[in-house]
Amino acid sequence: MTHLRALLICLLSTLWFTAPAMAQNVAFGAVKADPTQPVEVTSDALAVNQVDGSAEFTGNVLIIQGVMRLSADRVLVIYKTDVEGKRAIDRLEADGNVLLVSGPDAAEAQRAEYSIDQGTIVMSGNVLLNQSAGTLTSQRMVVNLTTGTANMAGRVKTILNPSSPSSDQN
Repeated sequence: MTHLRALLICLLSTLWFTAPAMAQNVAFGAVKADPTQPVEVTSDALAVNQVDGSAEFTGNVLIIQGVMRLSADRVLVIYKTDVEGKRAIDRLEADGNVLLVSGPDAAEAQRAEYSIDQGTIVMSGNVLLNQSAGTLTSQRMVVNLTTGTANMAGRVKTILNPSSPSSDQN
């Protein structure tokens, strides 16, 4: 039995773990983010659509909200009007070289959509999540900023580093 366990540990330490079409939950960010905080945007250019009021930021876009940082080549800010007639941000759509950083965790993707009211960011297209414990890849990741968790789905892949085998020689 000890030899079988040692063989299993050796296999796991040398193989990629692949979970086709299965989701994997992971922690994201050292602290929970607060989606009610103000959103600061910096970019090279801004174009405002006078018809729908949307704002398109392009070139080295950096979004800061509390501890969360989101950067991309382009970010479209879409507004909504509440029942009192006040305008508020509905969502942010980021495209191109998207990078999301919260505490020690960083995720890259081709696209991201941040729904302000829900406090979620959906990243898609070759998602790469770097954490101190390792790296994960998938096609889609949903980050819940208020709980500090993420759900990865779509060909999830990671490297498992099991603890060294015990010296039990039974």
